[in-house]
Amino acid sequence: MSTSSEQEKIEEFVNQFISKQPDLFLIEVKIAAGNKVTVLIEGDKGVTIDNCTQVNKALYKFIEEKGLFGDNNFSLEVSSFGVDRPLKMLRQYKKNLGRKVEVIMNDETKIEGTLTDANEENITIEEKTGKGNKMSTKKTTISFNQIKHTTVLITF
Repeated sequence: MSTSSEQEKIEEFVNQFISKQPDLFLIEVKIAAGNKVTVLIEGDKGVTIDNCTQVNKALYKFIEEKGLFGDNNFSLEVSSFGVDRPLKMLRQYKKNLGRKVEVIMNDETKIEGTLTDANEENITIEEKTGKGNKMSTKKTTISFNQIKHTTVLITF
């Protein structure tokens, strides 16, 4: 079974490794039963397969050299965070300024609109209602402690 010590070592290694590429950042490291290691990375300009491959190769070598799981087997998956997952970090909110988002509040109410601002305390969403001459715009500022989760809406 994994410990938080192993997770911290992996997080530290990944953060150090991707520091050479300042537009990349670590979102999450999970270690599940059977030593299944999942690493999710994000990039201000997106994440390429090559980025994931580089992190995977370096991290695999690090885990083996350090013997993080002893003689036990492990599996490793490094992938981009993905647009369908809820945003977790302020940097992700800032990356998605100007995009349409759906915010689910703690009370389960839903707000859809364009993300226009994000800081350490809150985000601002611009909602448009009505059509034509009757269209109105409303800006809503939402504190992070009111948000259950936020996802980017993909439009084609």
